Amino acid sequence: MDNFTSEELKEALRALESTISKCEKALPKLKEGTPQHTLLTRRIKALQISTALIKRELD
Repeated sequence: MDNFTSEELKEALRALESTISKCEKALPKLKEGTPQHTLLTRRIKALQISTALIKRELD
């Protein structure tokens, strides 16, 4: 990565995991098949990929 400190990566990880949690709580409130549902599903997947990459970098 671009020379981020371990502490910066850990803080970003906490923020991403919090956002994922909030998105997952909002997802059931959206009707499946709507653009909002699709967007939120894709957003959750992108955030999960981001957290996986940060975790890999921390290891």
